Amino acid sequence: CGWVIELRSSIGKPWREQNPGCPGNHLCIGVAHMSKMIQGQWESEYRPTDGDGNGAFLRKPSVFREQLPVERPAAGRYHLFVAWTCPWAHRTLLVRALKGLDALIPLHFANQLTDKSWRFEEPAESLQGEEFLYELYLQVDPEYTGRVTVPVLWDDQEKRIINNESSEIVKMLDKLPSEAPSLRPDSLVEEIDVLNERMYNTLNNGVYRAGFATTQEAYDEAVVDVFQTLDELEARLEGREWLVGDQVTEADLRLFVTTFRFDPAYVPLFRCNLKRIYEYPNLQSHLERFYALPGVAETCNLQGVRKGYAAIKAVNPTGIVPMGPQPLVGA
Repeated sequence: CGWVIELRSSIGKPWREQNPGCPGNHLCIGVAHMSKMIQGQWESEYRPTDGDGNGAFLRKPSVFREQLPVERPAAGRYHLFVAWTCPWAHRTLLVRALKGLDALIPLHFANQLTDKSWRFEEPAESLQGEEFLYELYLQVDPEYTGRVTVPVLWDDQEKRIINNESSEIVKMLDKLPSEAPSLRPDSLVEEIDVLNERMYNTLNNGVYRAGFATTQEAYDEAVVDVFQTLDELEARLEGREWLVGDQVTEADLRLFVTTFRFDPAYVPLFRCNLKRIYEYPNLQSHLERFYALPGVAETCNLQGVRKGYAAIKAVNPTGIVPMGPQPLVGA
């Protein structure tokens, strides 16, 4: 997570000074509506939307995409930077917990979403006393231009970011030697990936498309996608405990991080309010079943989720944290 896109071109001038014909909400190269690192300097104009001309939210790709060797690392070499708010970061927390990697990979929480990226609440949460997550990015590249996001997988031996793409971090952690079963077994991986893609487009990212939409048309399309997908998943879970096969897989992680946040965040703040999760008996049971797995509850911080989403100025300018709806798990 980290809703940041380009504000200026690489030579530092506002994009529209160079391209006066570019329409105000159209996503041309370099057009932006919020904060980003530009050649090592922070530019701030907060708005978590990549406009495409139709008021739709378009998520930008991650930058750091290296891979870990498939071997058990030395304890403390790799560190994971996350935020309670972020569902993408939550997926990496879940894999770390379910695969028994807690003692190997230390955690750092940058929980405060500010106009200067994620902020560490306490200096002890950072590696070297950094206040903001972007300072970690600058250690890798003093001229860095791009988004500042969580999760981040950091190599403390080589002092560099290995990867900041959550889906790839999940796969890398799952491949590390562990006594726990794989979340992506070879026999199920094709089915898992098909379902993951479906959920990402219309549910995991669908709620953001609804929340960050700036036109009625874009919002309506996104909300319909969200609830059609929930209907499909409710039917899929009829008579079964898990989404793929008879074991927990990565697909269940992807569903859980969204359903856990759905009622406390996406209903009141992203206007995904046609139904609540408790109105889907199978999805509610899946949520409770997954939450009860060993180590999962420790990765969940409901108050952190509420506060984090309430801090997104584009959807909640006052910053007031809603008192409800009442949570289904994790109270």
